[in-house]
Amino acid sequence: MEQNKNQMMVEFDSISKNESFARVVVAAFTARLNPTLEEIADIKTAVSEAVTNSVIHGYEDGTGRIRIYTSISGNWVTVVVKDYGKGIEDIEKAMEPMYTSKPELERSGMGFAFMEAFMDELHVDSAVGRGTVVTMRKRIGQKENGGELRPEGEKENR
Repeated sequence: MEQNKNQMMVEFDSISKNESFARVVVAAFTARLNPTLEEIADIKTAVSEAVTNSVIHGYEDGTGRIRIYTSISGNWVTVVVKDYGKGIEDIEKAMEPMYTSKPELERSGMGFAFMEAFMDELHVDSAVGRGTVVTMRKRIGQKENGGELRPEGEKENR
């Protein structure tokens, strides 16, 4: 196995209380790359949004399972959030900023926009009646003070 490659998977019930657990477990797993506080906050926010979408939209009022697969390869972190819920009919529309299928919940409809803003790559795959898979990738160590690029493989000085 490549020296800087690692992976983990966790599965839990789709209840809102588990959103904070998901954030922390992915952040802890990613910590070995020595990310900046901003990088960790970005990942935690993106994971929160993906898990919250699964809870609120994927399973609506029921409970199901959410699986998170996280891998590290080099300085890239990949986070896959999968649910087995109702799926998304129109992914393109669902990814539009401010769009929400549940306006009565007074949510902003910015989940996918936040995931896109905080991660380097975002891909959503969904099938009605079979669930949704959100794949997000972020390169750790790409910014140093002032937003300048840090050479690949060079750790941040703390």
